[in-house]
Amino acid sequence: MVRVAQTPRIRRSPFYDATIAAGVTEFTVYNKMLLPLSYGDLAAEYRRLTEGVAMWDVAAQRQVQVKGPEAGQLAQYLTARDLTRLSVGQGKYVALCDYDGSILNDPIVLKLADDRYWFSTADGDIALWASAIGTERGFNAVVSEPDVSPLAIQGPKAEDLVADLFGDETRSLRYFWFTETELDGIPLVLSRSGWSKQGGFELFLRDGSRGADLWERVAEAGERYDIGPGAPNHVERVESGLLSFGGDNTPGSNPFELGMAPFVDVDTPVDYIGKTALQKVVAEGPARLLVGLYVDADMADDWPLPQRTPITRHDRVVGTMSAVVWSPRLERTIGLAQIEGATVEAGAPVEVTAAHRTHKATVTSLPFI
Repeated sequence: MVRVAQTPRIRRSPFYDATIAAGVTEFTVYNKMLLPLSYGDLAAEYRRLTEGVAMWDVAAQRQVQVKGPEAGQLAQYLTARDLTRLSVGQGKYVALCDYDGSILNDPIVLKLADDRYWFSTADGDIALWASAIGTERGFNAVVSEPDVSPLAIQGPKAEDLVADLFGDETRSLRYFWFTETELDGIPLVLSRSGWSKQGGFELFLRDGSRGADLWERVAEAGERYDIGPGAPNHVERVESGLLSFGGDNTPGSNPFELGMAPFVDVDTPVDYIGKTALQKVVAEGPARLLVGLYVDADMADDWPLPQRTPITRHDRVVGTMSAVVWSPRLERTIGLAQIEGATVEAGAPVEVTAAHRTHKATVTSLPFI
């Protein structure tokens, strides 16, 4: 058995001891932190997410705070989306790009005040990027990483549980909107968000010393709904067509190649990093697109495949597959791939080669479900 040593370079979350007590069996490293992947029964974790309610330690989803008189200006310059109408208490899914239009991260930006924003980031050193841009451009704003650690409550019964904890008024909270609140004296930001299409909330813990208290309180209230621990679910996210930044994108990918066109504004007077490059992509059309694949193969044969497995058509490489799973709800093998634009029409036949075997596949649009 190969083991990965835990060193001071890899941080533990405020919920770490609780996850150990709950029986976590597998971690990965994400934003230089331990992120739970499984508690030993992936089928049960999938069922809880799709039929009931699950709780996830996603503290590795770090917050990059931009604060100061020109925080809004810096947040806008970093973001390939018009934030001028963003209200206090509202979040938006955004792309952060470099000057060539290549995506650097796909966070949720939350506006806590006119002078304070959080970027709830995927894996990446966005604090360094934001700080460097802010200093180089001379914005009067400070970039930092606050003491904030999200705990996700996901699944069709998540709303009932959150209403039990915080009151029925939370049912009217719109998607990506949030409120500053507390639970038994534990300071939180409660947001309707999360990396699943099953519905849910994220509890942004604002005091790292209270991680065990928050976990216990949620677990206790969730007993009536048969709550259990889990993690961002690979199967459900493929079924739902959710982007896994760093996994589905390749070097140089732009947001339009990753299905993010609805979340990028190019016809806007606001300026931001990469705008000219992204306008060119819109004018010329993206070279590749993120699509779904129905794969004609038995999961018991050669799966899981390596990431970015070549996709061919007529013996020519036309893209790469980044994820493949057996879907319990569709009862078939499905995958995600970046494929060149000329090949992405629904129903197009392609081939996947792995483990010295070639499998037929069919292109389809996303999401699967």
